[in-house]
Amino acid sequence: QVQLVESGGGLVQAGGSLRLSCQASGDTVSNYAMGWFRQAPGKEREFVSRIKRSGTITSYADSVKGRFTISRDNAKNTAYLQMNSLKPEDTAVYYCAADTSALGSQRSPFEYEYWGQGTQVTVSS
Repeated sequence: QVQLVESGGGLVQAGGSLRLSCQASGDTVSNYAMGWFRQAPGKEREFVSRIKRSGTITSYADSVKGRFTISRDNAKNTAYLQMNSLKPEDTAVYYCAADTSALGSQRSPFEYEYWGQGTQVTVSS
């Protein structure tokens, strides 16, 4: 079983940037596709981004495409989410997730087996 811990969240003004990190332990992150999800108050958890085990195939929600970038560093056992041009509607708790399956689009939270505790991102305007 892998444990995931997110960091890097905080308060930022609209148009600013944040870089989220997801540190894995208990297993090597190279064994997993990694995803980022977010959940705002009163809303369901939604897909943000996914990166395959290869580290070269990525996917993004339409709402963040062109602004967010997912990456991974298997040597450091860490996944990242670079968030640029942040908007107030990006405010949410952001969760890192890991999936052992190499199949599927991995855009659904039901595809993922392991989750971090979440990190708060607040964008002011």
